[in-house]
Amino acid sequence: MRIVFLGNSLAAGYGLDPDQAFPALVQDKIDALGWNATVVNAGVSGETTAGGLSRIDWLLRERVDVLVLELGGNDGLRGIATEVTKQNLQNIIDKTQSKYPEARIVLAGMQVPTNLGPVYTARFRDLYPELAEQNDVALIPFLLEGVGGIPDLNLPDGIHPTAEGHKIVAETVWKTLKPVLESMQQGA
Repeated sequence: MRIVFLGNSLAAGYGLDPDQAFPALVQDKIDALGWNATVVNAGVSGETTAGGLSRIDWLLRERVDVLVLELGGNDGLRGIATEVTKQNLQNIIDKTQSKYPEARIVLAGMQVPTNLGPVYTARFRDLYPELAEQNDVALIPFLLEGVGGIPDLNLPDGIHPTAEGHKIVAETVWKTLKPVLESMQQGA
């Protein structure tokens, strides 16, 4: 089984060794269970949903059994229209499901700081559960739950998690990803 994390600097483990980033920690959890699954970390620092959309065809050249879609944070920080972000994510989901109809999608929800106003902040937060429901895909409600905004768990930039922060993010991802993988292991 091939699990692709399509993401930005959070998946890439900005400021850390790649083996400290949450996708590598998820691989450790899979290995501990003895499951035959490989995590591919396709995280790129600075990546937007438009960038992810431009890369998805290349990533789909090799089989994708599970796509963990962790994009949108940089869109939000740049104030990109939420409709554009949502459509780019939808297009990534569509392309993945078109190429691999049996592939499972896990969408990582993100939130943005309130400096762009309450309307934008709410629309941005809500686009993830809306997409998950519309596409019947698994949703991680907020990737940085328990980490975002906590100084001790983030690098000095206040945005990127420390190694300790990534451990918490990995647990957050695992809560949603593990049942998806279990159902696939059982052939459900």
